[in-house]
Amino acid sequence: MLRQGLDIRIGQTLSMTPQLQQAIRLLQLSAVELQEEIQQALEENPLLELQETGDDPEPDAAGPAAAEQEAEAAAELSAEADYPEPDTALSSDIPDDLNLDTDWGEVYDLRTAGGTADSDADNQGFLENQGEGDEDLQEHLLWQVRMSNLSETDQQVAEAIVLSLDNAGYLVDSLDEIRASLPLEYALEPEDVEAVLKYIQSLDPAGVGARDLRECLLLQLKRLPESVLQLKTLRLVDQHLVLLEKREYREIQKRLKIDQDTLEAAISLLRTLHPKPGILYSGARTDYITPDVYVRKFRGEWVVSLNQNISPHLSVNQLYADMIGKVKGNADNQYLKNNLQQARWLIRSLESRNSTILSVAKTIVDRQRAFMQYGEQAMKPLILRDIAEELDMHESTISRVTTNKYMLTPRGIFEFKYFFSSQLETDTGSGCSSTAIRAMIRQLIAAENSRSPLSDSRLTHLLKAEGINVARRTVAKYRESMDIPASHDRKSLVTS
Repeated sequence: MLRQGLDIRIGQTLSMTPQLQQAIRLLQLSAVELQEEIQQALEENPLLELQETGDDPEPDAAGPAAAEQEAEAAAELSAEADYPEPDTALSSDIPDDLNLDTDWGEVYDLRTAGGTADSDADNQGFLENQGEGDEDLQEHLLWQVRMSNLSETDQQVAEAIVLSLDNAGYLVDSLDEIRASLPLEYALEPEDVEAVLKYIQSLDPAGVGARDLRECLLLQLKRLPESVLQLKTLRLVDQHLVLLEKREYREIQKRLKIDQDTLEAAISLLRTLHPKPGILYSGARTDYITPDVYVRKFRGEWVVSLNQNISPHLSVNQLYADMIGKVKGNADNQYLKNNLQQARWLIRSLESRNSTILSVAKTIVDRQRAFMQYGEQAMKPLILRDIAEELDMHESTISRVTTNKYMLTPRGIFEFKYFFSSQLETDTGSGCSSTAIRAMIRQLIAAENSRSPLSDSRLTHLLKAEGINVARRTVAKYRESMDIPASHDRKSLVTS
């Protein structure tokens, strides 16, 4: 039987205030998204302004003296000194660290991060180059067709053929199907469609309009300057492509009456061709990465500094702030108050974001000093919990901080997540990171005899000789993750 009653319970709940939600959202944004967010806030909030601090040149772009000066300043300042203490008038509802274990999808709409609901498409490609010069394969071919002196009928046929190509540049519809799709008044013969296809196959990129791999390679080879090697390779593709796919090298040498060096040269020539020429015009845009922090060595110590260009200093417009309470009309006064509160929230959230990113970056660099000095093979095992415990934050916070955040180091630009890797035990009892093992595998394969490549089992034994106990299947998994073929695929042609 159900009974009604009153119970008193003690418990803890997390209240997601608007300012805390904003701080969490800003922490997850990438550098480009953050710039968009700041720009939008500056445009919409009259009480928010950009402090005139002068342009800080990018360390690598500035001269040696400027880079040394900035590094010295960064070395002398602590993380707390990089940013002044927030105004005491700012809201104190945002904790110093965002020690949260929550689904950020519940906090805000991920689809509209950094913009309005009308800019979803732009937000999805926030790192993409926004130039107008990119075009896909069909646009590239249709432009060439329209710039030709084809008749109106032939142009219609050519457009129908282009629209029948897949993304790789291959013709997916038969010529009979294409002919049947065209108006009857054209009175086209099969030879007419075939002639237009030949024209399409003469366009850029080479190999487009082919019906199979053999035709694609032949089209590209025929555009090369005529030579003995080019003719031999043409015969190889035209008559013995199946044998080549089966790696029947001795049989190919016998049928073409060529020696091993010629066959190797022909195969090398084939590797310069594109089996999917349409991919060259896939419409993919160039991605640009803006580093969030810079890492350099100064006076024997690794120094981490924020990229000031992506997180400029904001302040409250004091002129408008002083007008609060003086303007006539409750609506205008409330408008100024709301914008003042939003400006203070944003400034406080940006300071919290910068402080958290800098703290995480410094801790990562401190743990991975050996990598900075010696490279991948010196990478130490590192997991989120290690950083979380040292900074007294939650793992979920570290996970969000390391997503889409990049650091520029003397060894290149890396995402924060790159420095985290699992641990494998060694004979000495110490741990070795999976990243270091991958680097060792890559180095061993690079130094192998191409005529007798190292198998996964052999790689396992060589690693064990270095004190690293790793299973053969693990070696195979790491090799595949680096897109390195198996030993039988890496093997060069054997002497006949």
